[in-house]
Amino acid sequence: MNDVFITKASTYLPNEPVSNDEMETYLGYINEKPSKAKALILRNNKITTRYYALDQEGKPTHTNAQITAKAVEGLFDENFGKKDIELLSCGTTSADQIQPSHASMVHGELNLNKSIEINTSTGLCNSGMNAFNYGFLSVKAGVKENAVCVGSERFSSWMTADKFNHEAENLKLLEERPIIAFKREFLRWMLSDGAGALLLQNKPRTDSVSLKVEFIDFYSYAHEIEACMYAGCEKQEDGSLKSWADYPSDEWLKQSIFALKQDTKILDQYILVKGAESLRSSFDKHNLDPNTIDHVLAHISSGYFKEGLKNEFANVGLDFPWEKWFYNLSEVGNIGAGSIFIALEQLMNSGKLKKGEKVLLCVPESGRFAYSCALLTVC
Repeated sequence: MNDVFITKASTYLPNEPVSNDEMETYLGYINEKPSKAKALILRNNKITTRYYALDQEGKPTHTNAQITAKAVEGLFDENFGKKDIELLSCGTTSADQIQPSHASMVHGELNLNKSIEINTSTGLCNSGMNAFNYGFLSVKAGVKENAVCVGSERFSSWMTADKFNHEAENLKLLEERPIIAFKREFLRWMLSDGAGALLLQNKPRTDSVSLKVEFIDFYSYAHEIEACMYAGCEKQEDGSLKSWADYPSDEWLKQSIFALKQDTKILDQYILVKGAESLRSSFDKHNLDPNTIDHVLAHISSGYFKEGLKNEFANVGLDFPWEKWFYNLSEVGNIGAGSIFIALEQLMNSGKLKKGEKVLLCVPESGRFAYSCALLTVC
Protein backbone atom coordinates (compact mmCIF):
# COMPACT_ATOMS: atom_id res chain seq x y z
CA MET A 1 0.00 0.00 0.00
CA ASN A 2 1.19 3.53 -0.84
CA ASP A 3 1.34 6.45 1.54
CA VAL A 4 -1.04 9.23 0.47
CA PHE A 5 -0.37 12.94 0.84
CA ILE A 6 -2.41 16.09 0.37
CA THR A 7 0.14 18.17 -1.51
CA LYS A 8 -1.99 21.22 -2.33
CA ALA A 9 -5.39 22.69 -1.50
CA SER A 10 -7.47 25.34 -3.25
CA THR A 11 -10.67 27.27 -2.52
CA TYR A 12 -13.09 29.11 -4.77
CA LEU A 13 -15.77 31.39 -3.30
CA PRO A 14 -18.01 33.10 -5.89
CA ASN A 15 -18.43 36.88 -5.99
CA GLU A 16 -18.10 39.16 -2.96
CA PRO A 17 -19.04 38.28 0.64
CA VAL A 18 -22.70 38.97 1.49
CA SER A 19 -23.50 40.50 4.87
CA ASN A 20 -26.51 39.58 7.01
CA ASP A 21 -28.29 42.79 6.05
CA GLU A 22 -27.84 42.06 2.33
CA MET A 23 -29.15 38.48 2.29
CA GLU A 24 -32.73 39.19 1.23
CA THR A 25 -31.46 41.54 -1.49
CA TYR A 26 -30.01 38.44 -3.16
CA LEU A 27 -32.49 35.77 -2.05
CA GLY A 28 -35.64 37.90 -2.26
CA TYR A 29 -38.61 38.30 0.09
CA ILE A 30 -41.04 35.41 0.50
CA ASN A 31 -44.59 36.74 0.12
CA GLU A 32 -42.93 40.18 -0.38
CA LYS A 33 -42.29 40.48 3.36
CA PRO A 34 -39.08 40.42 5.43
CA SER A 35 -38.50 37.18 7.28
CA LYS A 36 -39.50 37.11 10.94
CA ALA A 37 -37.27 34.11 11.63
CA LYS A 38 -34.10 35.51 10.03
CA ALA A 39 -32.82 37.58 12.98
CA LEU A 40 -33.24 34.75 15.47
CA ILE A 41 -31.53 32.18 13.24
CA LEU A 42 -28.61 34.48 12.42
CA ARG A 43 -28.14 35.35 16.09
CA ASN A 44 -27.82 31.65 16.89
CA ASN A 45 -25.71 30.55 13.91
CA LYS A 46 -23.22 33.43 14.36
CA ILE A 47 -22.55 33.64 10.62
CA THR A 48 -21.73 37.22 9.58
CA THR A 49 -20.84 36.78 5.89
CA ARG A 50 -21.36 34.13 3.22
CA TYR A 51 -21.00 33.76 -0.56
CA TYR A 52 -23.70 33.46 -3.22
CA ALA A 53 -23.40 32.49 -6.88
CA LEU A 54 -26.10 35.11 -7.51
CA ASP A 55 -26.21 38.76 -8.46
CA GLN A 56 -28.29 41.27 -6.49
CA GLU A 57 -31.30 40.52 -8.66
CA GLY A 58 -31.14 36.87 -7.64
CA LYS A 59 -29.88 35.68 -11.03
CA PRO A 60 -27.26 32.90 -11.11
CA THR A 61 -23.66 33.89 -11.86
CA HIS A 62 -22.13 30.38 -11.69
CA THR A 63 -23.24 26.77 -11.80
CA ASN A 64 -22.03 24.30 -9.18
CA ALA A 65 -19.91 22.65 -11.87
CA GLN A 66 -18.27 26.00 -12.67
CA ILE A 67 -17.55 26.72 -9.00
CA THR A 68 -16.03 23.27 -8.63
CA ALA A 69 -13.89 23.64 -11.75
CA LYS A 70 -12.56 26.99 -10.47
CA ALA A 71 -11.43 25.31 -7.24
CA VAL A 72 -9.73 22.52 -9.22
CA GLU A 73 -7.94 25.04 -11.43
CA GLY A 74 -6.44 26.56 -8.28
CA LEU A 75 -4.43 23.34 -7.85
CA PHE A 76 -2.56 23.79 -11.12
CA ASP A 77 1.01 25.07 -10.95
CA GLU A 78 4.45 24.27 -12.37
CA ASN A 79 4.42 20.91 -10.56
CA PHE A 80 0.93 19.73 -11.52
CA GLY A 81 -1.22 20.69 -14.48
CA LYS A 82 -4.39 19.67 -16.33
CA LYS A 83 -2.57 16.97 -18.25
CA ASP A 84 -1.54 15.24 -15.01
CA ILE A 85 -4.98 14.52 -13.46
CA GLU A 86 -5.68 10.79 -13.22
CA LEU A 87 -8.83 10.81 -11.09
CA LEU A 88 -11.48 13.46 -10.41
CA SER A 89 -13.67 12.73 -7.37
CA CYS A 90 -16.43 15.24 -6.56
CA GLY A 91 -18.87 15.43 -3.67
CA THR A 92 -21.89 17.72 -3.40
CA THR A 93 -25.42 18.03 -2.06
CA SER A 94 -26.53 20.53 -4.67
CA ALA A 95 -25.65 19.25 -8.14
CA ASP A 96 -27.00 21.35 -10.99
CA GLN A 97 -29.08 18.48 -12.35
CA ILE A 98 -30.33 15.02 -11.40
CA GLN A 99 -28.38 13.48 -14.29
CA PRO A 100 -25.64 13.45 -15.65
CA SER A 101 -23.37 13.11 -12.63
CA HIS A 102 -21.79 16.17 -11.06
CA ALA A 103 -18.25 14.93 -11.76
CA SER A 104 -19.12 14.49 -15.46
CA MET A 105 -20.16 18.12 -15.66
CA VAL A 106 -17.03 19.29 -13.82
CA HIS A 107 -14.85 17.21 -16.16
CA GLY A 108 -16.53 18.97 -19.08
CA GLU A 109 -15.93 22.41 -17.55
CA LEU A 110 -12.22 21.73 -17.07
CA ASN A 111 -11.49 21.22 -20.79
CA LEU A 112 -8.82 18.64 -20.04
CA ASN A 113 -8.75 17.28 -23.60
CA LYS A 114 -8.39 13.75 -22.27
CA SER A 115 -10.40 10.95 -20.69
CA ILE A 116 -10.00 10.39 -16.94
CA GLU A 117 -11.67 8.35 -14.23
CA ILE A 118 -14.44 10.27 -12.44
CA ASN A 119 -16.44 9.66 -9.28
CA THR A 120 -19.46 11.49 -7.88
CA SER A 121 -20.49 11.25 -4.23
CA THR A 122 -23.91 12.62 -3.36
CA GLY A 123 -25.73 13.10 -0.09
CA LEU A 124 -25.14 15.91 2.38
CA CYS A 125 -22.07 17.19 4.24
CA ASN A 126 -20.30 13.82 4.13
CA SER A 127 -20.44 13.68 0.33
CA GLY A 128 -17.22 15.71 0.26
CA MET A 129 -15.52 13.30 2.65
CA ASN A 130 -16.79 10.35 0.61
CA ALA A 131 -15.20 11.89 -2.48
CA PHE A 132 -11.99 12.41 -0.50
CA ASN A 133 -12.05 8.77 0.64
CA TYR A 134 -12.50 7.47 -2.93
CA GLY A 135 -9.41 9.40 -4.01
CA PHE A 136 -7.46 8.36 -0.91
CA LEU A 137 -8.14 4.64 -1.40
CA SER A 138 -7.37 4.82 -5.14
CA VAL A 139 -3.93 6.33 -4.53
CA LYS A 140 -3.25 4.13 -1.50
CA ALA A 141 -4.00 0.96 -3.48
CA GLY A 142 -1.68 2.08 -6.26
CA VAL A 143 -4.49 2.25 -8.82
CA LYS A 144 -3.72 5.95 -9.36
CA GLU A 145 -0.69 8.14 -8.68
CA ASN A 146 -2.86 11.18 -7.98
CA ALA A 147 -6.46 12.18 -7.35
CA VAL A 148 -8.22 15.55 -7.29
CA CYS A 149 -10.96 15.54 -4.65
CA VAL A 150 -13.51 18.34 -4.37
CA GLY A 151 -16.38 19.28 -2.08
CA SER A 152 -18.73 21.97 -3.38
CA GLU A 153 -22.18 23.52 -3.02
CA ARG A 154 -24.40 25.99 -4.78
CA PHE A 155 -27.27 26.31 -2.34
CA SER A 156 -28.25 29.91 -3.06
CA SER A 157 -30.41 29.11 -6.08
CA TRP A 158 -32.34 26.63 -3.92
CA MET A 159 -33.12 29.40 -1.43
CA THR A 160 -34.46 32.23 -3.59
CA ALA A 161 -37.96 33.49 -2.73
CA ASP A 162 -39.55 32.26 -5.96
CA LYS A 163 -38.95 28.67 -4.78
CA PHE A 164 -41.23 29.31 -1.79
CA ASN A 165 -43.77 31.89 -2.99
CA HIS A 166 -46.11 29.28 -4.47
CA GLU A 167 -46.39 27.56 -1.11
CA ALA A 168 -47.10 30.91 0.58
CA GLU A 169 -49.89 31.62 -1.92
CA ASN A 170 -51.36 28.18 -1.34
CA LEU A 171 -51.41 28.78 2.42
CA LYS A 172 -53.26 32.05 1.82
CA LEU A 173 -55.94 30.21 -0.12
CA LEU A 174 -56.31 27.81 2.78
CA GLU A 175 -56.69 30.84 5.09
CA GLU A 176 -53.65 29.87 7.08
CA ARG A 177 -50.87 32.22 8.12
CA PRO A 178 -48.64 32.53 5.04
CA ILE A 179 -45.42 31.79 6.90
CA ILE A 180 -43.23 29.08 5.39
CA ALA A 181 -42.71 26.19 7.78
CA PHE A 182 -39.64 26.73 9.97
CA LYS A 183 -38.12 23.44 8.78
CA ARG A 184 -37.89 25.01 5.30
CA GLU A 185 -37.01 28.62 6.10
CA PHE A 186 -34.40 27.70 8.73
CA LEU A 187 -31.87 26.70 6.08
CA ARG A 188 -32.26 29.89 4.00
CA TRP A 189 -30.17 31.73 6.61
CA MET A 190 -27.56 28.99 7.12
CA LEU A 191 -26.15 28.01 3.73
CA SER A 192 -23.46 29.37 1.44
CA ASP A 193 -21.84 28.64 -1.94
CA GLY A 194 -18.27 27.61 -2.71
CA ALA A 195 -15.83 24.78 -3.34
CA GLY A 196 -12.63 23.39 -1.88
CA ALA A 197 -10.25 21.07 -3.74
CA LEU A 198 -7.46 18.79 -2.54
CA LEU A 199 -4.64 17.27 -4.61
CA LEU A 200 -3.70 13.79 -3.39
CA GLN A 201 -0.41 12.23 -4.50
CA ASN A 202 1.73 9.25 -3.53
CA LYS A 203 4.73 11.45 -2.65
CA PRO A 204 4.92 14.64 -0.53
CA ARG A 205 6.24 17.92 -1.87
CA THR A 206 9.56 19.04 -0.47
CA ASP A 207 9.10 22.77 -1.09
CA SER A 208 5.75 23.30 0.66
CA VAL A 209 3.45 21.85 3.31
CA SER A 210 2.10 18.36 2.62
CA LEU A 211 -0.24 16.36 4.83
CA LYS A 212 -0.01 12.58 5.11
CA VAL A 213 -3.47 10.99 5.29
CA GLU A 214 -3.33 8.44 8.12
CA PHE A 215 -6.93 7.25 7.91
CA ILE A 216 -10.51 8.22 7.05
CA ASP A 217 -13.36 6.62 9.03
CA PHE A 218 -17.13 6.67 8.48
CA TYR A 219 -20.13 5.90 10.70
CA SER A 220 -23.88 5.80 10.04
CA TYR A 221 -26.68 5.68 12.61
CA ALA A 222 -29.54 5.27 10.13
CA HIS A 223 -30.35 1.94 11.79
CA GLU A 224 -31.29 3.88 14.94
CA ILE A 225 -32.61 7.30 13.86
CA GLU A 226 -35.07 8.61 11.26
CA ALA A 227 -34.18 11.19 8.62
CA CYS A 228 -33.46 14.72 9.83
CA MET A 229 -32.41 16.67 6.72
CA TYR A 230 -34.03 15.91 3.38
CA ALA A 231 -35.09 17.25 -0.01
CA GLY A 232 -37.23 15.95 -2.88
CA CYS A 233 -39.59 14.31 -0.41
CA GLU A 234 -41.83 15.03 2.57
CA LYS A 235 -41.56 13.52 6.01
CA GLN A 236 -44.56 11.51 7.18
CA GLU A 237 -45.95 11.19 10.70
CA ASP A 238 -44.27 7.81 11.18
CA GLY A 239 -40.86 9.28 10.28
CA SER A 240 -40.71 7.76 6.80
CA LEU A 241 -40.06 9.84 3.69
CA LYS A 242 -42.51 10.10 0.81
CA SER A 243 -40.68 10.61 -2.48
CA TRP A 244 -41.41 13.47 -4.90
CA ALA A 245 -42.17 10.77 -7.47
CA ASP A 246 -45.15 9.65 -5.37
CA TYR A 247 -46.78 13.11 -5.33
CA PRO A 248 -48.91 14.59 -8.13
CA SER A 249 -46.83 17.15 -9.97
CA ASP A 250 -49.09 20.05 -8.88
CA GLU A 251 -48.15 19.30 -5.25
CA TRP A 252 -44.44 19.79 -5.88
CA LEU A 253 -44.78 23.58 -5.72
CA LYS A 254 -47.68 23.73 -3.27
CA GLN A 255 -45.69 21.89 -0.63
CA SER A 256 -42.17 22.97 -1.71
CA ILE A 257 -41.33 19.28 -2.07
CA PHE A 258 -37.90 19.95 -3.54
CA ALA A 259 -36.89 22.44 -0.83
CA LEU A 260 -34.13 21.40 1.56
CA LYS A 261 -35.68 20.84 4.99
CA GLN A 262 -34.45 20.02 8.49
CA ASP A 263 -36.19 18.53 11.51
CA THR A 264 -34.58 20.75 14.15
CA LYS A 265 -35.99 18.76 17.07
CA ILE A 266 -34.11 15.56 16.33
CA LEU A 267 -31.13 17.59 15.08
CA ASP A 268 -30.62 19.01 18.56
CA GLN A 269 -31.23 15.63 20.18
CA TYR A 270 -28.67 13.57 18.27
CA ILE A 271 -26.20 15.58 16.19
CA LEU A 272 -23.60 16.21 18.91
CA VAL A 273 -23.88 13.06 21.00
CA LYS A 274 -23.56 10.75 17.98
CA GLY A 275 -20.65 12.82 16.69
CA ALA A 276 -18.82 12.31 19.97
CA GLU A 277 -19.69 8.60 20.00
CA SER A 278 -18.31 8.07 16.49
CA LEU A 279 -15.10 10.02 17.14
CA ARG A 280 -14.48 8.06 20.34
CA SER A 281 -14.82 4.86 18.29
CA SER A 282 -12.10 6.04 15.90
CA PHE A 283 -9.74 7.02 18.72
CA ASP A 284 -10.21 3.57 20.27
CA LYS A 285 -9.86 1.78 16.93
CA HIS A 286 -6.56 3.51 16.11
CA ASN A 287 -5.32 3.65 19.73
CA LEU A 288 -4.96 7.44 19.60
CA ASP A 289 -4.11 9.76 22.48
CA PRO A 290 -6.17 12.99 22.26
CA ASN A 291 -3.19 14.91 23.65
CA THR A 292 -1.28 14.21 20.41
CA ILE A 293 -3.79 16.19 18.33
CA ASP A 294 -2.53 19.68 17.48
CA HIS A 295 -5.36 21.05 15.30
CA VAL A 296 -9.08 20.21 15.35
CA LEU A 297 -11.16 21.11 12.28
CA ALA A 298 -14.79 20.25 12.94
CA HIS A 299 -17.49 21.15 10.46
CA ILE A 300 -20.50 22.66 12.21
CA SER A 301 -23.60 24.01 10.50
CA SER A 302 -24.10 26.74 13.08
CA GLY A 303 -22.16 28.55 15.80
CA TYR A 304 -24.97 27.39 18.06
CA PHE A 305 -23.25 23.98 18.24
CA LYS A 306 -19.71 25.18 18.89
CA GLU A 307 -19.66 25.04 22.69
CA GLY A 308 -21.85 21.94 22.83
CA LEU A 309 -19.60 19.98 20.48
CA LYS A 310 -16.52 20.70 22.60
CA ASN A 311 -18.41 19.59 25.70
CA GLU A 312 -19.70 16.37 24.11
CA PHE A 313 -16.18 15.48 22.95
CA ALA A 314 -14.93 16.11 26.49
CA ASN A 315 -17.66 13.85 27.88
CA VAL A 316 -16.12 10.90 26.00
CA GLY A 317 -12.56 11.74 27.02
CA LEU A 318 -11.65 13.92 24.03
CA ASP A 319 -11.17 17.29 25.73
CA PHE A 320 -9.37 19.40 23.14
CA PRO A 321 -8.47 22.90 24.45
CA TRP A 322 -9.94 25.84 22.53
CA GLU A 323 -6.56 26.92 21.16
CA LYS A 324 -6.46 23.73 19.07
CA TRP A 325 -9.80 24.36 17.33
CA PHE A 326 -9.93 26.03 13.90
CA TYR A 327 -13.16 27.56 12.57
CA ASN A 328 -14.02 29.82 9.63
CA LEU A 329 -17.84 29.42 9.73
CA SER A 330 -18.59 33.04 10.62
CA GLU A 331 -16.69 34.35 7.57
CA VAL A 332 -17.65 31.87 4.83
CA GLY A 333 -20.92 30.34 6.09
CA ASN A 334 -22.00 26.71 5.93
CA ILE A 335 -20.83 25.30 2.58
CA GLY A 336 -21.93 21.75 3.34
CA ALA A 337 -19.76 19.22 1.48
CA GLY A 338 -17.14 21.91 0.79
CA SER A 339 -16.76 23.27 4.32
CA ILE A 340 -14.06 20.92 5.63
CA PHE A 341 -11.99 21.28 2.43
CA ILE A 342 -12.15 25.08 2.63
CA ALA A 343 -11.19 25.15 6.31
CA LEU A 344 -8.27 22.78 5.63
CA GLU A 345 -7.05 24.89 2.71
CA GLN A 346 -7.09 27.97 4.94
CA LEU A 347 -5.12 26.16 7.66
CA MET A 348 -2.62 24.68 5.17
CA ASN A 349 -1.85 28.11 3.77
CA SER A 350 -1.85 29.94 7.12
CA GLY A 351 1.82 29.30 7.92
CA LYS A 352 0.81 27.84 11.29
CA LEU A 353 1.48 24.16 10.58
CA LYS A 354 4.72 22.55 11.79
CA LYS A 355 6.28 19.27 10.72
CA GLY A 356 5.00 16.32 12.72
CA GLU A 357 1.80 18.01 13.92
CA LYS A 358 -1.48 16.08 13.81
CA VAL A 359 -4.61 17.54 12.19
CA LEU A 360 -8.01 16.03 12.98
CA LEU A 361 -10.97 16.48 10.61
CA CYS A 362 -14.53 15.83 11.86
CA VAL A 363 -17.66 16.04 9.72
CA PRO A 364 -21.24 15.40 10.87
CA GLU A 365 -24.16 14.86 8.50
CA SER A 366 -27.66 15.29 9.85
CA GLY A 367 -29.38 13.67 6.83
CA ARG A 368 -29.85 10.46 8.75
CA PHE A 369 -26.94 10.98 11.13
CA ALA A 370 -23.71 9.91 9.43
CA TYR A 371 -20.24 11.00 10.51
CA SER A 372 -16.68 10.94 9.24
CA CYS A 373 -13.26 11.79 10.60
CA ALA A 374 -9.72 11.80 9.26
CA LEU A 375 -6.25 12.14 10.75
CA LEU A 376 -3.50 13.98 8.90
CA THR A 377 0.19 14.42 9.73
CA VAL A 378 2.14 17.51 8.63
CA CYS A 379 5.19 16.64 6.51
